[in-house]
Formats: sequence, structure tokens, C-alpha cells
Amino acid sequence: MIVVTGATGGLGGTTVEHLLKRVPADQIAVSVRDTAKARHLADRGVRVRQGSYEDPAALRDSFAGADQVLLVSGNDPAADIVGLHRNAIEAAVAAGARRILYTSQHGAAPGNPYGPSDFHIATEAILADSGVAWTALRNAAYGPLGQVLGPWQQTGEIAQPQDGPVPYTDRADIAEATAIILAGTRSYDGPVDLTAPTAVTFDDFAEIASDLTGRTIKRTVVDDDQWVAAQLANGWPEQLARLMFTWYQAARAGYFAEASPLLTELLGRAPRTVADRLAADLDT
Repeated sequence: MIVVTGATGGLGGTTVEHLLKRVPADQIAVSVRDTAKARHLADRGVRVRQGSYEDPAALRDSFAGADQVLLVSGNDPAADIVGLHRNAIEAAVAAGARRILYTSQHGAAPGNPYGPSDFHIATEAILADSGVAWTALRNAAYGPLGQVLGPWQQTGEIAQPQDGPVPYTDRADIAEATAIILAGTRSYDGPVDLTAPTAVTFDDFAEIASDLTGRTIKRTVVDDDQWVAAQLANGWPEQLARLMFTWYQAARAGYFAEASPLLTELLGRAPRTVADRLAADLDT
């Protein structure tokens, strides 16, 4: 049985949808905080149980019978993320899972200034010591491009801090590849990168957006302190603004620059490009 956590969220939920195309529903289970939100999965034959990383006993019950467990990483900056991940890993081991898959971060490496890199590295170390086969899916940045680029359609300008090359990747492609790994027979041991095949910069985005719109989209580099101050003025908590700024620091230092062919190989087709995604955003 394959057990998926976070199945009412974007990545986990889409992964389950792709799993349902590949394996019988009675071979899929989900562990969710609120079982009512997963009723649509229960109605299709998926086993639904309540579980959260804060409750190890409930987790062990929700993981019962698992051959594989997909742990979707936590994202609450105020929580003890590493401790919560340890709870989940220990529960999966206690349930007898033969493999744990974990949604890690592309570029997770010592010295990466992006804050979450540290807890991903620590979680991967716990997995390595767990005594169970494990896979860390180091997913590239897959958030909505509107959040990355700002309101460029309205302003004609991509005004963000100095960046660096990043293989921005479509979340649906990562979810499909995750389902392919879970449902397949090939084992992927340790960390693997799931990224679009090409890393791009904001300069590239401006050029692509200009071609798509027939307008001149400018790329403006915003001073670091001015960018942080602008986010605070927009109501962001200071902790969040400074955390997101470390992402730009990591990008400009090259921590996200390396792309991998694995996602293309798993999908058997080219992943969606940033041009595809920008064009889709223009149509909405």
C-alpha cells in the first residue's frame, strides 16, 4: 500500500490523482489532518485516516499496512519542522514501511542561505539513519509564477532583487513524476532532483514575456533593503520577508542553478516550460 500525507494540499492531492490513474484505489491510503476534506478520495475507494505530524500515535495508525510512505514536508516557519519530520519518519518505520519518500528541496546543501535548506538537510540525515530505504525528492521551485515575478502584467516590469538561474518547474509535473516513482518498480535511493530541464533568470523571463505579449517587459533590479522594506509595507511579517529574501541570495549564489534530466525521463515528455506557464497565465 502507498500512503500519502498532505493529500488535501496542492502537491499531495495532485500526486494522489496521478496515482489513481496507475494503481487500484484500494492500494492507496492518505493520512490527513481533516478527513472530511478527503471525502472525495474515500468515495473513490482510497483509505482515509486522520493523522498529523504532531500526533505520533495517530500517524502510526494512519500508516498501518504501508509499503511506501510519501512524507510531504511541513512549511510552518514557527514550528519545529525537523522534530515533526522525525515523528513522521519514526511512525513510518514503526508501521513497517519498506521505503519512505520525502519532498525535499532542490539545492539543499550546506551553506545555502535559503532558510528551509537547513531543515531539509536535517530531515534527510534522519532518513539516512532510519534503517529504511529512502528517497528525497529535491523538488525545484514550483510556486505560481505570479508570486515569483510580481504584477508584471499590470506594470510592464519585473521588479525584484538580483537573482540567479533557477529551473522553475510546474507543480503538476512534479506530482505526476512523484506518482510514477511511487507506482513504479525502479528504486531511487537517496536524494534525486526533480527540475525543469532549463534554468532561467528574471532577464530571461522579461524576454519571454515580451515575446508573448508584444510589449517591452523591463527587468528592474530592486535594492535588497528596499525590497524587504516594501514587503513590510505591504503587510508581510518581518520573519517572512527576510526568509523570502534568503531565497534570492541562494539563487544569485547559484544554489538552484543545476537542472536535472530526471523529470523529463520520468514523464516521457518535455515538462512545461516557463513560456508555457506564462502563456497560460495570460489566458486566465
